Amino acid sequence: MWLESPAAAAAPGRSTAVLDQRNMQFAPRVLAVRVGTTVRMPNSDRLFHNVFSFRDGKVFDLGLYPVGTSKTVTFDRPGVSRIFCNIHPAMAAYVVSVDSPLFAVTDGQGRFEMPGVPPGAHAYHVWRAGAPQASGTLTLAADPIEIDLP
Repeated sequence: MWLESPAAAAAPGRSTAVLDQRNMQFAPRVLAVRVGTTVRMPNSDRLFHNVFSFRDGKVFDLGLYPVGTSKTVTFDRPGVSRIFCNIHPAMAAYVVSVDSPLFAVTDGQGRFEMPGVPPGAHAYHVWRAGAPQASGTLTLAADPIEIDLP
């Protein structure tokens, strides 16, 4: 989930994040980053991996690389990048790059925290794998809010 934040658009975000490869999986499965973030993709498995994304979001192919090595990709525009391994088709992850400093990824129960959001009305966007993106407006007070998605 992310909130539109035109006033904060020029502020720098986190410059690096990690999408690890271990136990034949990407960790985390969903990674949210701010546009301009460089994502390091280390291979922590005992096998070669070939990480790539071929449509939507950022398109890249990192080629084969062995355990103990790492490659990077900079996500330079907003969008959802579907990440796969060319050798292990069961491996899949998503990198969601947003043009806002106000974003969060939910936990297993669909909860998240987004500290530093000022009270008032905000446009929000929610992305979920396999579902259409949801958008709307919410008004924040001092109490937690709930958003129910179809």
